[in-house]
Amino acid sequence: MHHRVRPARHRFSYPVFFIRFSLDYPDSLQGPLFTVNGRNLFSLRYADYGPRDGSDLRPWIRDLLVREGLPCVDGEIWLQTFPRVLGYAFNPVSFWLCHDRAGALRAVLAEVNNTFGEHHNYLLAHPSGRPIVPGDELQARKVFHVSPFLEVKGTYRFRFRSEITDSQFRIDYEDESGKLLYTTIAGRGDPITTRALALAFLRYPLMTLGVMARIHYHALRLWVKQVEFFAKPMPPSQETTR
Repeated sequence: MHHRVRPARHRFSYPVFFIRFSLDYPDSLQGPLFTVNGRNLFSLRYADYGPRDGSDLRPWIRDLLVREGLPCVDGEIWLQTFPRVLGYAFNPVSFWLCHDRAGALRAVLAEVNNTFGEHHNYLLAHPSGRPIVPGDELQARKVFHVSPFLEVKGTYRFRFRSEITDSQFRIDYEDESGKLLYTTIAGRGDPITTRALALAFLRYPLMTLGVMARIHYHALRLWVKQVEFFAKPMPPSQETTR
């Protein structure tokens, strides 16, 4: 769900599906319809994430967490993302859910992509290092260009409820005039089986292509509503911000 409240109201909601898997067990995705670092009806490519070099993602995320002062995040790390469907995917945001050995959620990396092929990572964690629990709000200063109808300024406010079978991610955006945009990603988890993947494809055969198409469709609608257009600034360095 995406709801813009000003200067023109604009709201939409679409059904989609994600995959969520442990970086320690990527082979759990492999099957007749799903391939890791290969071609299939569904696929996941390491080169789409993290260092973008196709290497194992675990050393990269572990090093990032230690470098950012979060050595307590020493448990499983799960990645929630759109898979490639028929070889194509565009992920506006993927979430890396980083736990400690006791299973508590300690940090979330929001990996954001724009349609210009650029990406930026927002690392979210409590300064005290305490676990993230439902109802907590974590903030990040906006430093990355995503939409030409939003300036690169202001603040994101993140809230998470992340369970095995039920999750919700809420990201609100505000500028100096207050709340501007509300977004929610919510879903119910099912095991990744060949049957579940086949049903997902039948329900959403062109879902990942549809994500990109909808981005441009709604940009056109905002332009028709005469929402102010902001030119793309120079891209930031590919660093993580907290």
